[in-house]
Amino acid sequence: MLSERQELILRLVVDAYLGSAKPVASKQIAEEPEVKWGSSTVRAELAALEAAGYLTHPHTSAGRVPTDAGYRHYVDLLLESGAPPADAEMGLRLRREIDEAMRETTAALVQVTDLMALATAPLPTTAATIHRIEVLQLQIAKVMVIAIASTGAVAKRVFDFDQPVDPGLVEWASSYLNESLAGMGVGARMIANRLNDPALDPSEAGFIGMLGGAFTELEQESVGTLYMEGASRLLSDDLPRVDKLMTALEGRANVLSMLRANLDERAVFLWIGDENPQPELRSVSVVGANYGLAHRNLGSVGVVGPLRMDYATAIASVRGAARELSRYCESVYST
Repeated sequence: MLSERQELILRLVVDAYLGSAKPVASKQIAEEPEVKWGSSTVRAELAALEAAGYLTHPHTSAGRVPTDAGYRHYVDLLLESGAPPADAEMGLRLRREIDEAMRETTAALVQVTDLMALATAPLPTTAATIHRIEVLQLQIAKVMVIAIASTGAVAKRVFDFDQPVDPGLVEWASSYLNESLAGMGVGARMIANRLNDPALDPSEAGFIGMLGGAFTELEQESVGTLYMEGASRLLSDDLPRVDKLMTALEGRANVLSMLRANLDERAVFLWIGDENPQPELRSVSVVGANYGLAHRNLGSVGVVGPLRMDYATAIASVRGAARELSRYCESVYST
């Protein structure tokens, strides 16, 4: 019989391995947001799972991979909680593939241009709705909410409570949220109204109200993700106000909005110095291009660098990256 901690670690290992097909290191598991224990505890639990036959490793220095027994236990957990139907699984798989494509693109741009690279994940081709919600009790006073959108976007958030949480309340919340919110548009105003249901008693209302933050994160995930690579290139260029520049880039939300606002452009777009819509970026130039389908742009890719950059190489590289991502999107969304 596995402990709750071991169940969580086993699930994280299997999820990571399914997404990457690479052995999963203890450090990778320890960095997951729902894991609140130290690296030594994670390593000990991985060793225990391996001793019990749920995990193995290809060679001494490698990370762990699931065994047949590990896969079986993982699937049994999915069946007990109600496994997502094929369309949701397809959305999650597509999201993993897109994530890999975005990371490969930004890494390649950094290598070719020696500049910082940006890319926004494709906007969904259909409006995102709430598909499924899981409320799980990780520890006696720790609860995790997993919200899955119809587009495959996933938001996970862990909540720590001052006092032990009644397991019955956790089970009720999972059923209540699915019955109340499933099928609603992500970000719809009605979500807040449902979460403020006057028919709930104070303990139920307080618990549901605290969990509501998970749906804000799902909305942010569905709007899009900003991928960044090569930020260290900017630090080496002796730019003015570089601290404010890095803060703005790390914040991501404003940069994502700036790129999204330019999605109607059909060709390469540039912001040079003071032309940048965001004040913190006015010490640099941004060269970008949109990619997508023949009838609709889905995202942007670009580079950020000093005003004194090789614009010819930047433009050619960004244009080429957008072309490749468009081909990728055509192949993905036509199947």
